[in-house]
Amino acid sequence: MRLNRYLALGGVGSRREADKLIEAGLVTVNGKVVTELGTKVQLTDTVQYGGHRVHTERMRYVLLNKPKDALTTTDDPQDRRTVMGLVAQACPERIYPVGRLDRNTTGVLLLTNDGDLAKKLTHPSHGAEKIYHVTLDKAVTQAHLEQLVKGVRLDDGPAHADEASYVDGASKREVGVRLHMGRNRVVRRMFEALGYEVLKLDRVVFAGLTKKDVPRGRWRHLTDREVVMLKRLK
Repeated sequence: MRLNRYLALGGVGSRREADKLIEAGLVTVNGKVVTELGTKVQLTDTVQYGGHRVHTERMRYVLLNKPKDALTTTDDPQDRRTVMGLVAQACPERIYPVGRLDRNTTGVLLLTNDGDLAKKLTHPSHGAEKIYHVTLDKAVTQAHLEQLVKGVRLDDGPAHADEASYVDGASKREVGVRLHMGRNRVVRRMFEALGYEVLKLDRVVFAGLTKKDVPRGRWRHLTDREVVMLKRLK
């Protein structure tokens, strides 16, 4: 296989990032520095980066139904509960969250060691579709639902939803929001800009994945079909 793919499988980074490391002369194969892109290696070769041997890993894809008060971080100096602790038994490989959910937001969170896929799903120009179930402190007006789609001005620039509507069978304090943006706390800030307080925020869909049949705080591995679906997303 190509050296950049080998490095990506080993968790060093995406293939593009691996190419930069190769060009910079930071990768060795069987003790020799390799700078030529497209170099092919065997699984029996000794590939090193930063003085450490790179081992290819099995790609893992884990869906967590994140509970409230769990931090989306790989480590916390204050030793608070993190999503990594919740998926500690999922696989021997080290996996990482794809994007973030803030501490008080619940719902679908994908964790993987597939760096290329993670970068694809979080890229600003074609981020994954997300659907949130939002519970507010008061009824939302129809005009404000329309404003969410037209756009709301925030401190870091305008933001807009692809769709916003009342949740079927619920009060007008509960709204479904579909969007592709991945900016920090963007859903909460959009409602705050319109004069609402978000009481609950639950991500029910991420990149076509749902938390159906996954209790809060529990996880499951993606099916092969789901992995193929993610990789085919544009």
